Amino acid sequence: MADPIPISSAEDPRVEAFARMRDRDLARAVDGGGLFVAEGEVVLRVLAGRGRFRVRSLFLEERRVEPLRDVLAALAPETPLFVASQSVMDAVVGFPIHRGVLALGERGAPLDPAALLAEPGLVVALVGLTNHDNVGSVFRSAAAFGARAVLHDGATCDPLYRKAVRVSVGAALVVPFACVPDADAILSLLDRHGFEAVGLSPGGKDEIGALEPSPRRALVLGTEGAGLPRDVLARTRTVRIAMSGALDSLNVGVATGIALYEASRRVRP
Repeated sequence: MADPIPISSAEDPRVEAFARMRDRDLARAVDGGGLFVAEGEVVLRVLAGRGRFRVRSLFLEERRVEPLRDVLAALAPETPLFVASQSVMDAVVGFPIHRGVLALGERGAPLDPAALLAEPGLVVALVGLTNHDNVGSVFRSAAAFGARAVLHDGATCDPLYRKAVRVSVGAALVVPFACVPDADAILSLLDRHGFEAVGLSPGGKDEIGALEPSPRRALVLGTEGAGLPRDVLARTRTVRIAMSGALDSLNVGVATGIALYEASRRVRP
């Protein structure tokens, strides 16, 4: 574990990256490789323990150092550990950081979407999902029900945005994902690799419980409200979640959890 570096001023240049914690700015940092922010103890433990992303630096509220000593000991000894009082940390970040735990992770090279489809299994495809909470929720369910990967189009928000990572409880750091330009490219890629594309929609032709076992299946999800575009639905097998009739749809995060539970039970080895 590196020796803590005390920070006593919000103007300290050593924590500049935490002071301008704009996801888009961080994504373009470090010679184009990009950074992302991990917030909170649970997310930090996932980031430090799963090995996919490298931790660039840490910024902790001074009382959080001792409870996280086991995590800190597992990091590379050259990883900078900045420590500050709660008031200084809040001033640096620009808003109250109640969890008192921040880390910068390195994005590294993006994954090849075709490589993620090389093996059979269940995958998730996101089309136009622009809400960070919903994207985080999708990743949490994907991890819980054993989805191999998540593909998303260019309109979907970045899975490594701070809020998406936090809502996913670190699952966005574990489930492999890749960006594909648009829905047409996603569906074509799935077809080339033998994946059945299943579009989730309140007006789906089949109830999701009617899915037959399949070795390669992709659950395709659209944005809140509008759902999947018609041209996308026309290229998928559409399914719905049976409901009582009081409402015609569910929040996409909730619907994804139900759909992934059902679909995961119908993955044929």
